[in-house]
Amino acid sequence: MDHSATLTSLDQRRAGVLLHLTSLPGDGPCGDLGWEAFNFVNFLADCGVTIWQMLPVGPPQLGDSPYQTSSAHAGSARLIGLEPLAQWGWLDDAPEGDYTEAQKLSALGRAHALFRRRAGQDDRAALDEFCAEQGYWLDDYALFRAIREERKLPWWQWPKGLRGRDGKALAQARARLAADIDYIRWEQYVFFRQWRALREHAADRGVMLFGDMPIFVAHDSAEVWASPEDFDLNDDGTTRVVAGVPPDYFSATGQRWGNPLYRWDRLAASGYRFWIDRIHTQLALFHIVRIDHFRGFEAYWEIPGEDETAINGRWVEADGDGLFARLEQEFGRLPLVAEDLGVITDEVTALRKRYLMPGMQVLQFAFEGGSSNPYLPYKHSRDSVVYTGTHDNDTTLGWYRSIGEEARARVDDYLGHSEEPMPWPLIRSALASRANLAIVPMQDLLALDSAHRMNVPGVAEGNWRWRFDWDQVEAELPARLTHLVQLYGRSPSDWD
Repeated sequence: MDHSATLTSLDQRRAGVLLHLTSLPGDGPCGDLGWEAFNFVNFLADCGVTIWQMLPVGPPQLGDSPYQTSSAHAGSARLIGLEPLAQWGWLDDAPEGDYTEAQKLSALGRAHALFRRRAGQDDRAALDEFCAEQGYWLDDYALFRAIREERKLPWWQWPKGLRGRDGKALAQARARLAADIDYIRWEQYVFFRQWRALREHAADRGVMLFGDMPIFVAHDSAEVWASPEDFDLNDDGTTRVVAGVPPDYFSATGQRWGNPLYRWDRLAASGYRFWIDRIHTQLALFHIVRIDHFRGFEAYWEIPGEDETAINGRWVEADGDGLFARLEQEFGRLPLVAEDLGVITDEVTALRKRYLMPGMQVLQFAFEGGSSNPYLPYKHSRDSVVYTGTHDNDTTLGWYRSIGEEARARVDDYLGHSEEPMPWPLIRSALASRANLAIVPMQDLLALDSAHRMNVPGVAEGNWRWRFDWDQVEAELPARLTHLVQLYGRSPSDWD
């Protein structure tokens, strides 16, 4: 298609903040779509920031990682806010104070019961309309989750009739689990209704929502159970081969992620229906979407399913070109950002550029290897997104303190021996970059140390739990950030 007339928000100089929804403050077990999400939008607008980036919002599996979810479409019930439910008249006895996840789930159950007793005709019609519109994924998800909660086992260990989606077995399950399925449908209706309200409020304040989508989906997910033909599985549903990355400087055995790999021939034969559905859902949630592990669309590391490490894997070509051509045909120019960190081949870069997707630049990676380092600010291109650090990095202050005296001296020298304390010199460098979009993690705006990082890759416990508190936000921060956003040409007044 002709890209010349399809300018998007990714073609404007903007500033954004990276903060997952679970990191919002509040009384519950994690941040959610309640009033604090609206407060954070207002905070961003007061700072002159027009992008809120967050991590995937699907229902997480064990370990709470947002990158391993039981659905590529559903929203996490953990992210439902209780305050809107009370405002809608569906919750009379919301827990108060520092309540637990179990208390929240109990409150959601009570809200569902009240909805069934109190909801008027308009609310019931809205629920029915939602279920009809989202049937392309919701029907399978609701049934999958109801069976999964009943069986307490991954789907490939279910009885053969359920595992293989025998019509009689599924009909019996729908009848047996009708009440559970009804609740799950309502839960998703509530999530998407609250999301729509947040998105509308953000639009009113000039803030766009920037999401994140893993390239692969979890093995124990509704999509793999519902469409096993799209994935490289054995006849019994187990994985023949799995995803990961090869051994490198950081790991002698590579990384074995365990996700099933796609059958690209089957995806193509269906007209990439799986991906069209997935992008459709994501664009209903977000204005911009980052695709994690973009290089897997050009070639992916295929590991034998029985292997415990990634050593014996091999590179296999993918049909990313066919996929993105089909997606452009369906959606027009794609508002996608390619996560292209690490060792990237010329073929991967060509694929990204062919579909006008910005890549990523991380400033914490910029100060090793001398002037040839591609992450140095003067190497940035406009079609990129620059970060001080990502959710997988240490906070900038923690990173700066950890790199050693010689490395700190090089960073200070490059950044001009600023009198501002770290992380502000690196924040300035990101905002000054030629990259159209500059993203700063909330931890860096608050000048927090390593104790506040979101994720330590390779560490199983203790991740994804960080939350900020409004007491950490200095009164002068909005004015300070607004000044920098304007100084470096990233405010709406600079787009004309």
